[in-house]
Amino acid sequence: MEVKDSVVVITGGSSGIGEATGKYLANLGAKVVLADVNTQELDRAVGEIVNSGGQAIGVSCDITNDEQVSKLMDRAIETHGSLNAVLANAGIIRDGLVINTDRETGKVKRVMSSEDFRKVIDINLTGTFITVREAAMRMVDHGFNGVIVMTSSVNKVGQVGQINYASAKAAVAMWPKLLSAEFHMKKIGNIRTAAIAPGYTATAILNNMNQDALKAILKDVHSQRLVEPDEIAKTMAFIMENEAVDGTCIEVTGGITYGPRAMVK
Repeated sequence: MEVKDSVVVITGGSSGIGEATGKYLANLGAKVVLADVNTQELDRAVGEIVNSGGQAIGVSCDITNDEQVSKLMDRAIETHGSLNAVLANAGIIRDGLVINTDRETGKVKRVMSSEDFRKVIDINLTGTFITVREAAMRMVDHGFNGVIVMTSSVNKVGQVGQINYASAKAAVAMWPKLLSAEFHMKKIGNIRTAAIAPGYTATAILNNMNQDALKAILKDVHSQRLVEPDEIAKTMAFIMENEAVDGTCIEVTGGITYGPRAMVK
């Protein structure tokens, strides 16, 4: 698959990894469709791509809403006549311990709410499922040569305080193998699947955190630095172009050692 002239849908496209990937692929000649619930930032990201000579449109989309995701995929096809790559990237965090006790009394003083657990699972897992399903349906029915890529996380190995987030990312990391097996069973040869598991990435959350705390985090990273969003974007381009990449999850971490501070935002 050539990146140039490919039609690429990216959820969570208004910031961070999604925005960086959209800009990188557009610079290589892809026709990019960015989707997000943050329409103000979405308009900004699309405008920056267009002003740089790239092709991009923005679509307001809540990935937990079946109808909105369906319309997103249809919009990409109606605008550009194809659907070749999807990066299911949208996600949130709601960190917290399942139960948190008081140091003095030992009694439970706070818990992770069911709402915070469900919200992360709904967006990071169910929303990703809807995105994958709607993209695959159209690739099959139209015969588009395509690849569906999901954003997992190095935190799929588990992290204290992220039972909701890590559970969703562990599941997503498994999906490429399951999906490729389903497609193989049904003799669907035109769709590949993969996942990208970023490590500590230089997004706004980490860039703006306490720098001493950041240095402590990076002690567990062999490269001693954050992964750049463009390095994730380059991985997406590599997956698109290398048709031997299928049914697998690729870690892009800078050599994380999974130490006790291994917490990915």
